[in-house]
Amino acid sequence: MSRWLLTGGAGYIGSHVARDLLASGREVVVLDDLSTGIRERVPVDAELVVASVLDTDAVRRALDGVSGVVHLAAKKAVGESVEQPLLYYRENVGGMTSLLQAMDDVGTACMVYSSSAAVYGEPAWSPISEDSPLQPLSPYGETKVIGEWMVRDVAVARPLSWVSLRYFNVAGAGAINLGDPSVNNLIPMVFRALDRGESPQIFGTDYPTLDGSCIRDYIHVSDLSAAHVAAADLVEREVVGVALNVGTGVGASVIEVMDAVSEVVGRDVGAVAVGRRAGDPPELVAQVMRAQETLGWSARRSLTEMVSSAYAAR
Repeated sequence: MSRWLLTGGAGYIGSHVARDLLASGREVVVLDDLSTGIRERVPVDAELVVASVLDTDAVRRALDGVSGVVHLAAKKAVGESVEQPLLYYRENVGGMTSLLQAMDDVGTACMVYSSSAAVYGEPAWSPISEDSPLQPLSPYGETKVIGEWMVRDVAVARPLSWVSLRYFNVAGAGAINLGDPSVNNLIPMVFRALDRGESPQIFGTDYPTLDGSCIRDYIHVSDLSAAHVAAADLVEREVVGVALNVGTGVGASVIEVMDAVSEVVGRDVGAVAVGRRAGDPPELVAQVMRAQETLGWSARRSLTEMVSSAYAAR
């Protein structure tokens, strides 16, 4: 039985990954500073180390007996990163530096890295392949690119098998106590508006898409979590170094999301169109064949399943 360190394992995505790693037969050590993570979300069968990934000594101790790392711990709000770029460089780039140093010190040779579709910025075409230029539009996206560079460069200098997973739009919940607390993601935003008795907003209906609203690739958090386990299997089995898109390969417009929410809650949510937000590209959909071929994995859950599970866990 192998033992894995999961940074950020008390968060929304991390709590799902922790459960799936345990279900795969691995032992799990969660390292989380609980600045945004929730202690109660860490499975009872996992060991919890309350520490920052910036604390190299604490990370080094947590790596005792560990064969691989899933690295999720990071700041991730695009707008906040524009307002506080140094915070993002310190937490995300500094955190990766600390983690890689600790891994080097103790000889841990496997990593699954939580990256983001934000590395692509506004690509000139969609679906987006992993070979698309990396042109991030925010300090957050830039830190994710730098993290990928760092893992790649370390793997040249010493033994390291790695997979970088570029997430698209994560939604849903694997259990009613594991909902998404984000204030920035569309589906939780819609539910919060409804809870306040307000109409959810559609930011722009004049895009060059079929219904005029933005199109995004939404993936159920449980499918995303399964991709992490498949990536852990791969890096344990052979030496690799690859970045993979993690999405469904199918886009859904904002209006289609509103329709799915209306279906789940049993009434028209009365979404209202407002002006565009700056920086929203018309369409961001993943090309997913490489992940399917490399990991033997594919997303299975529908948009309705994402919305209904998010509604149950709100």
